[in-house]
Amino acid sequence: MKPNEQITLRRDCVAAQIPSGQKVMLPAGAQVRVTQSLGGTYTVMTNNGYLVRIASKDADALGQETPTASPAGVSAAAERPADVERVVWDQLRTCFDPEIPVNIVDLGLVYHCQVTPVPGGGNRVEVKFTLTAPGCGMGAVLQADIESKILNMPGVEDVDVEVVFDPPWNQDMMSEAAKLELGML
Repeated sequence: MKPNEQITLRRDCVAAQIPSGQKVMLPAGAQVRVTQSLGGTYTVMTNNGYLVRIASKDADALGQETPTASPAGVSAAAERPADVERVVWDQLRTCFDPEIPVNIVDLGLVYHCQVTPVPGGGNRVEVKFTLTAPGCGMGAVLQADIESKILNMPGVEDVDVEVVFDPPWNQDMMSEAAKLELGML
């Protein structure tokens, strides 16, 4: 799939309007133009000029394969917290702000990631992240994306993902790679 490619939706699908996060129904046959395809999610512009985010579970509506595999890197036998945490960070790098082509880790939005063993086996993962703007309605959408990707990991039994606003995010929190990608260096 190429950026700015126009696609006819193959079936009805729910999308999140950007930046409000409000759920909208896109009907089968609607024309959309892909503006971003990163981390398994799709940002598209509707014929009405609205930007919406289509989740990876609805990729088939765009004619794409729906991802089913769990992430590589941690086997069920190697569930040490340090191994799980490494892969959690890799998974967080597959989560993207729907308007910015940079992952949430390089944007500096992830403030905390901790993996703790739970009694009986497995691990609990805690993530605290913020948004580029406090009023952005995409917080719940990103939160669900993060939770889903982490819960699909071997060795993870529980996930707690929290949106926080302290300290407030600013551009200085971005990695040099992110600044370079966005033409800020």
